Amino acid sequence: MSGDDVTEAVDGCVAALRAGVGQDWGAVGAGGLEWSCRRTAEHVAGALIAYAGQLAGRAQDAYVPFDVVLEEDADDAGTLEVLRTAGVLLATTVRATPPGVRAFHPFPYGSADREGFAAMGVAEVLLHTHDMARGLGIAYEPPAALADAVLGCIFPHVQPGAEPWPTLLWATGRGELPGRAPVTEWRWRNNLVIPTERLTLTGIRPPAARDLRLGGDGGFEWIEGGPYQGTLEAAGFLIKAYEAGVYRPEFGVFALVRHEDGRAVGGMGFHGAPDEEGRVEVGYDLVEGARGNGYATEALRALTEWALARDDVGTVFATIERDNVPSQRVVSRAGFTPATVEEERIAHQEHDLDAGLLLYIHRA
Repeated sequence: MSGDDVTEAVDGCVAALRAGVGQDWGAVGAGGLEWSCRRTAEHVAGALIAYAGQLAGRAQDAYVPFDVVLEEDADDAGTLEVLRTAGVLLATTVRATPPGVRAFHPFPYGSADREGFAAMGVAEVLLHTHDMARGLGIAYEPPAALADAVLGCIFPHVQPGAEPWPTLLWATGRGELPGRAPVTEWRWRNNLVIPTERLTLTGIRPPAARDLRLGGDGGFEWIEGGPYQGTLEAAGFLIKAYEAGVYRPEFGVFALVRHEDGRAVGGMGFHGAPDEEGRVEVGYDLVEGARGNGYATEALRALTEWALARDDVGTVFATIERDNVPSQRVVSRAGFTPATVEEERIAHQEHDLDAGLLLYIHRA
């Protein structure tokens, strides 16, 4: 998501709510909320400017301690002007922020990038415009593409529905969706990043995975020859899991982004969430031009340590072709050990491990 998305969302908000100017927003409740329409608009403007402030100031540990308060004599038209201006500030900041920059946001991993802040800003605008429009008796429905982008970016744990806007309303406790239980508690989720000495493992969002699978770059600048085939296949599996509603983004796919130039050199990730016994499989590949530098070992060590620190993971394993000696060296340097004869027998007989693959294991 981009600054253009923020602008589109805010322009749509202002255009819709202009029909309600003159209804005394301070006295009209926003549908479904305890706030008035005026207080809701103030909240949205505050959120947009707060997100811009986080990105512009590169805040790392907490929110920058400031807020936006409407002047007491601000009328409804003036409130819309504050919303429009706040949108311009966030959109401009998103456009000016380099792709690798992250700033503090609590949900769920402590930071967000420019795309995350754009998505959160758009979500605030779409959802609260819906709330205010209900209170003011105004029809409002944003472009489906905007709602779809918000879902894919910061609601990757939510199975997409037939229509994005009703799905987003349901996912935020604002509506019903056939076949799904009502939502009473919810949080959006920014992507996970795991830093190492020379790399950042950057969680790939479903829209980026879809772009990769269709031949794009997924929003990353790749070194020559990238992305490699394994990453493209993993992106396809990610999309299938997302569409099936079984995707857990913390156990997804990561792009390996090099600190020195911000370019992606490979992909690494999990084949799915841990099973009932706490086992999770990891896979990876590097673009040919990045091999031989220890990147895979460095990234695998960091990702494995992250996984094994969780309560729901007890074993990380990798399966490697018997003639792929370089990959076997990578997992060995990262702390994996060959499975015992009995472990391999169980893997072949009970878990359908291909006979041509070797099993390597790393336990907590």
